[in-house]
Amino acid sequence: MECVVQGIIETQHVEALEILLQGICGVQRDRLRVHEICLKNNPNLGNVASEVRLLCDLEQPEPTWTVKHLGGAMRGAGAEQISVLVRTMVESKVSKNALRLFNALGYKLDHELLRVGFAFHFQRGAQITVTVSSVNKMLKLHATDEAVPVTPGIQLVEVTAPASSENYTEVASAVSSFCEYLAPLLHLSKPGVSTGVVPTAAAAAVSLMSDGGGTTLFSPHTTRIKTAGLAWSI
Repeated sequence: MECVVQGIIETQHVEALEILLQGICGVQRDRLRVHEICLKNNPNLGNVASEVRLLCDLEQPEPTWTVKHLGGAMRGAGAEQISVLVRTMVESKVSKNALRLFNALGYKLDHELLRVGFAFHFQRGAQITVTVSSVNKMLKLHATDEAVPVTPGIQLVEVTAPASSENYTEVASAVSSFCEYLAPLLHLSKPGVSTGVVPTAAAAAVSLMSDGGGTTLFSPHTTRIKTAGLAWSI
């Protein structure tokens, strides 16, 4: 299972977001270029709809494939009281023949996307991953070189963290706490809940980008970050 929140940011503010993430996370970013193929099952396979995503990492010298199955979101009073979406998720490495296998099993192509951007992976109360990417659609089947933006000028930000039935409350809390540090630039919420861009994003971006990108100061005792005149206590 995993905890997840999403938000959007204007492309012109992405560099400022990267500076902020670099200061908070203290790790280098990874380049992101992923071809995502979404497959849905044939109704004859059962009464419960099933969706799997085949992810091809195009940043690798030899593209690698991962299959990810996303299940339903947690429901009930407990789910309503937390600000992140908790859902079942299973993923595994697969060979490049995975698409052929799922087609043989009755899965059909629903849509495909190309995500291009960067990601940060770090430990902060949970193993958190932040991805920032432009989402592009294919004009022709599997034609990643001809992909065009779905929403020009807007990029998707996603924060995820693996969890279990025993610790999802703690993981959800860690994700929520982390998201507060990004509030000057964007608002993150459960997938499907549209919040739009943050009114303060432009001013926050200007401050972060001033002084040539700013400086990041860490104290082993206070864990306080100061970047281009803006300060976040972590």
